[in-house]
Amino acid sequence: MSPAKKKTKTNIEDYLRMYTQMVRIRAFEDQANQLYLSAKMPGLTHMYSGEEAVAVGICEALTDDDRITSTHRGHGHCVAKGADFKQMFCELLGKEEGYCRGKGGSMHIADQSHGNLGANAIVGGSMGIATGSALRSRLQGSKDVTVCFFGDGATAQGLLYEVMNMAALWKLPVIYACENNGYSEYTATDEIAAGSIKARPEAFGIEAFQVDGQDVLAVNDLTSRLVQRARKGEGPFFIELLTYRYHGHHVGDINRDYYRTKEEETIWKEQRDPIVNFGAWLTKEGIASDEELEKIRADVKADSEAAVEYALAAKYPDVSEVSMHVYAPDDAA
Repeated sequence: MSPAKKKTKTNIEDYLRMYTQMVRIRAFEDQANQLYLSAKMPGLTHMYSGEEAVAVGICEALTDDDRITSTHRGHGHCVAKGADFKQMFCELLGKEEGYCRGKGGSMHIADQSHGNLGANAIVGGSMGIATGSALRSRLQGSKDVTVCFFGDGATAQGLLYEVMNMAALWKLPVIYACENNGYSEYTATDEIAAGSIKARPEAFGIEAFQVDGQDVLAVNDLTSRLVQRARKGEGPFFIELLTYRYHGHHVGDINRDYYRTKEEETIWKEQRDPIVNFGAWLTKEGIASDEELEKIRADVKADSEAAVEYALAAKYPDVSEVSMHVYAPDDAA
């Protein structure tokens, strides 16, 4: 882990909150996976397990007024930005109390009360939204910052280069966060991405950084510094976060031997797990005991299980809403 700052009550609370948030993401994904395996959840979903330090490290550097855009693998971003378990599970199960009234599902969760402009099933689909959000901040003279999450595969989308060009020309307060988990669907990143990902934004004069995405303190320290600079008009910035997804591309991708090895997965899970390693650092530094961390995990597990039961019992939207939010209302003009 990154070296500790001088321990104060404030940053000790920050450390424990970051640990709790990472545990919350893992617990949510464990429950979502079980819902799929038990045929209680419609459609597919894309697990974020293994990448928790990225979402938490970044979102802990933001306020509710700051905004994010997310991806098809977006549960972790949503939870890290303050989403509620019950509303999240209701959305996954198509229930009325979900964030989008059960009509968005796993890949289209938005929570504007916490600055989450929404997950997006289109690869790279939120890049324009994030840059537009940053342009809004610039035009209104606010200090808000927008973070755009996307995967390494999305660096093949032309839209990224169009918006980075605009953001660089106009010095927009946006941070492009590339979660490089080593694979674009079923293909290793180095087989489809020529050159260095970090070099691409640098061609536009955008400062780019690479960080260990399994180290929540390193992610948070870098992001906190860049957010403050972006508030001063020094943006945009680009971060390549080196991380790993424990599951396949989606929950149905269970036979991964043809594109990655069991040995590789074992190394990441046993040696690079962001929650285990951060927990070990917290105990080594005397910030929390093993018993205190175990209580956090138990409490979060109980919360996630209760939220699932709540969502399973919740109501579906009424059939009369089948076309609501699909077409603009007649008086929209």
